[in-house]
Amino acid sequence: MPDNAPGAAPGDDRYDLLVVGSANADLVIGVERRPAPGETVLGSDLAVHPGGKGANQAVAAARLGARTALLARVGDDGHGRLLLESQRVAGVDTDGVLVGGAPTGVALITVDPSGDNSIVVSPGANGRLAPEDVRAAELLLAAARVVSVQLEIPLDTVAETARGLAPGSRLVLNPSPPAPLPDEVLAACDPLVVNEHEARYILGEAAGETPHDWAPALLALGPRSVVITLGPAGALVADSRTGSLDHLVSPKVEAVDTTGAGDAFTAALAWRLGRGDDLREAAAFAVRVGAAAVTSRGAQASFPTLEEVDAL
Repeated sequence: MPDNAPGAAPGDDRYDLLVVGSANADLVIGVERRPAPGETVLGSDLAVHPGGKGANQAVAAARLGARTALLARVGDDGHGRLLLESQRVAGVDTDGVLVGGAPTGVALITVDPSGDNSIVVSPGANGRLAPEDVRAAELLLAAARVVSVQLEIPLDTVAETARGLAPGSRLVLNPSPPAPLPDEVLAACDPLVVNEHEARYILGEAAGETPHDWAPALLALGPRSVVITLGPAGALVADSRTGSLDHLVSPKVEAVDTTGAGDAFTAALAWRLGRGDDLREAAAFAVRVGAAAVTSRGAQASFPTLEEVDAL
């Protein structure tokens, strides 16, 4: 597959969601327990799945019915072809997926019997998604109601995405893996979506004891709104415009595999914001999507349809 350039959105149609982010091949092994330093443990047979936070979010949104596009970079290799096929099957517009420059990114994932996972990522082609690629995709950005980004691509590229937002478009950022964020990126977030680990990292010594302490502290850093995901406890939503702080409870489900659940949550949140839901309404829906996602194994394979979310 040769290197290619991002395409324009057709006609005057707008995308519900444009995801600018990573695309990885997930190499997954089940383990009875995760190894201690210097220890070797035996695991299950290796399973290879399409993944990466950007690709995951695009598929999750498309499964729910969103008109979705992905701006990403993959390698000219088998993993890259796997990723492109998974996006197309889900109904994602892949005109913005660039090919070449480095091998496709890979995530090494271990999953224990409780469904908890540990992940090591080799960025590969994701590290070559550059600010100039975002500038070349200006028509995609102009056609997006909401743009979602993560930190498995270079931070300069995330910053360029924030600068390139079309008037009236909304930026959703999940800073994973966590890294220091420029003020201009924080100021564009609406919302900043973090889990407990990411919240503690961003706040550092300023972090309080509970998520109810973290939410106003995160807002003070500049984002217009903040969502803190709390796993089975649901999510905490804070909006600087209304001064509200809401705890949304998650449905009770049996967790099989948490891989990709955060991506499903963020994609659902971003889609519903683009549809016009307020932040609390969008987050309440996203909590249900995240709960549904942990009931099946894998990342993209576990993402629910709208009908499955309604059934939950």
